[in-house]
Amino acid sequence: MTRLELVHDFVCARSYLAFTRLRRALERYRAEGGAAELVLRPYQIRPDAPVEGEPVFEVHRRERGEEVARAIRADRSLGAADGLTFRFDRAVFTNTRAAHHLTAQAAAQGRALPMAARLFRAYFSDGLHLADPAVLATLAAEEGVRQEPDLGDQLDTELSRTRLLGSQTGPVFLLAGRQVLHEEPTEAELLSFLREGGGRAP
Repeated sequence: MTRLELVHDFVCARSYLAFTRLRRALERYRAEGGAAELVLRPYQIRPDAPVEGEPVFEVHRRERGEEVARAIRADRSLGAADGLTFRFDRAVFTNTRAAHHLTAQAAAQGRALPMAARLFRAYFSDGLHLADPAVLATLAAEEGVRQEPDLGDQLDTELSRTRLLGSQTGPVFLLAGRQVLHEEPTEAELLSFLREGGGRAP
């Protein structure tokens, strides 16, 4: 069985695109009889981001300038081809450690992928604050995930490991611990990769 790892962050647009395309490619691959597993590995683009959060527009304006920030805020084209809605006019940039912790709890319950999908949508489409405990509790309840046990120590260890693997510009795909794909593969490219490198289910 192919074990593909995705090093991602919930405030990374390319991570959301990659995650969505990879899930769909996996569904198609499994329908063909292929055997593959997706493992999510946490990464923080900005580990020092405050938990209080701020509109992502303000972050873009501060770092990229007013004109670029306004263009990003107004853009509705990103993700449209993948059926996703990106609302940078709503997004609240924040520290993502708590969101990764919830995903780790979901993984222990076999719910990592649906939980991650909901967290991505919460940030990019719904404008929800991913460091707010009340928000995370609501999202966990939606996906049937218990917010237990405390996996903080394990998460911090994992974040330390991925700090050297991750990228500030997009997701990283790993197979046998090494990077194997560029940051923005299409769904077709991902399916082709799985067909070429994956084993077949008996």
